[in-house]
Amino acid sequence: MLFETNPALAVVADEQLVERAQDGDSAAFAELVQRHQPICKRLAFSILRDRLDAEDEVQNALYKAFEHIGRFQRESRFSTWLSRIVLNQCLMRLRKERKMRFVYVDDCAPGEETTRFDVADGTASPEQALARQEVGAVLKAEIRRIPPLLRDVFELRDVKQLPMIDVADQLGISVAAAKSRLLRARLELRSRMGTHTGRLGAATLTS
Repeated sequence: MLFETNPALAVVADEQLVERAQDGDSAAFAELVQRHQPICKRLAFSILRDRLDAEDEVQNALYKAFEHIGRFQRESRFSTWLSRIVLNQCLMRLRKERKMRFVYVDDCAPGEETTRFDVADGTASPEQALARQEVGAVLKAEIRRIPPLLRDVFELRDVKQLPMIDVADQLGISVAAAKSRLLRARLELRSRMGTHTGRLGAATLTS
């Protein structure tokens, strides 16, 4: 982005910078770019696995963010909004590349026999990886909201995978009491996660 930064803006909060940028202050937007461009590049590279392609899509995303900054409703953090634009840019690039590869493999000259190649890919797609990441983040947040009495036994047993006898020993309670708390903790977490799931089940999140 070819905007000049203003050192005085380095101490200004993102929310204020967004407000200024929406009022036409290009220096405020430049400060936002300077702050968040590194993490955007890491995100793009983690998806595309090519540094030059990642930098290209980050630049495309930044231009889009600048063009549409007025539409940002500030319902989430600017970094989240910008990361989603970067993600969308990277996914569009992957889709275009995949389409090109599929045409190349299946296409043949008139009169030639067509041979299709179906290659099984066991790795998660970028969309699936993002979905898992988002579900994991929500799960961690909801675990922290469970009452401490239940959260402690859940973390020891289901997170750290300790034997029940060790869980009970660390908490200073009987194994039966530890099992009872664990059951309640799991039910509490299931109920909390249920408020986030979409109609397709636990693998989806509602906004």
